[in-house]
Amino acid sequence: MKDVRAEALASWAKSEDLGVEIPAEAELRPVSDDASFRRYFRFDVDEHKVDGRKVSGLGLVFVDAPPEHEDNESFLKISGALIDGNLNCPRVVASDLEQGFMAVTDLGNTLYLDVMNSEPSRIPSLYREAIDGIVRMMAVTCELPPYDEQRLLDEMSLFHEWFLEKQLGIELSDADRSMLQQVYLFLSQRALEQPTGFVHRDYHCRNLMVVESNAPGIIDFQDAVIGPVTYDLVSLYKDCYYRFDREVVEQSVSAFRDKLIAGEIVSADAPVLEWFDLMGAQRHLKCAGIFSRLNLRDGKPGYLKDIPLVISYLQEASDMYPALSSLSAFLREQVQPRLPL
Repeated sequence: MKDVRAEALASWAKSEDLGVEIPAEAELRPVSDDASFRRYFRFDVDEHKVDGRKVSGLGLVFVDAPPEHEDNESFLKISGALIDGNLNCPRVVASDLEQGFMAVTDLGNTLYLDVMNSEPSRIPSLYREAIDGIVRMMAVTCELPPYDEQRLLDEMSLFHEWFLEKQLGIELSDADRSMLQQVYLFLSQRALEQPTGFVHRDYHCRNLMVVESNAPGIIDFQDAVIGPVTYDLVSLYKDCYYRFDREVVEQSVSAFRDKLIAGEIVSADAPVLEWFDLMGAQRHLKCAGIFSRLNLRDGKPGYLKDIPLVISYLQEASDMYPALSSLSAFLREQVQPRLPL
């Protein structure tokens, strides 16, 4: 089937003054897509010219981000803010916001997840760099929306709307709905207790790149907000695509807490591990809903395989904290028997 938008993107790239020569016969090849409508491409060329000399590789990724679905102005703004903060993310070389096209600098092909699977001995050093990246990001100055109560509650409502009712077909009783609303309110209140800073919102092994300098490489940052300090650490260590042992998680949260204390972001008695676990419950309620919506609404069933891990995290957190005991029982009785999907 003809890909009209990819053809238009290629035409735009070849006509745009990007400082590189793209041969007329070169074709765009997909690099990846993600959970959004955004797609990424490279040209199938081995060499190009800059100022008359040949250079290997274009060094650019071309982005198709339909403006009716994607906030490309935010992408440009946040990319600039991260670069100003000396973080390593794709720099926007050229853009056409009306069409939803961008050319951005290329961070390569190596995701954290790739190395974690092939060279697990590198995980500790990669994740030390990732934690350092969170601390550096928190100080980034950028006009962003707040991760306020309404946003937190709206995200959690995806759990019952898309996962429980539509994906699993559970008919919720009035008591179930009341219990879930109480859980949502409790988790949002605990999230709002935390100090705030720049939050990436999807800071995990599929959005972090292994790079040679100024690690890590950071992608998929366009949904950033000002929010709770533990949120990105949750994305990192309660990753929907990779599970760490609880001992590793607790050690990492402790190391992060020490950095927050040293930076005078939290006090020495701040309940950082509890914040982290409860923030994780909020995120995983959202993720179960989003993964179900991607399947049912957007025709992307691949995320269904990640839901059991998400529910496992939810079960673990709700088992540990008495305020979530009703959720714990509900998951065990109503949800676990219906997994895997």
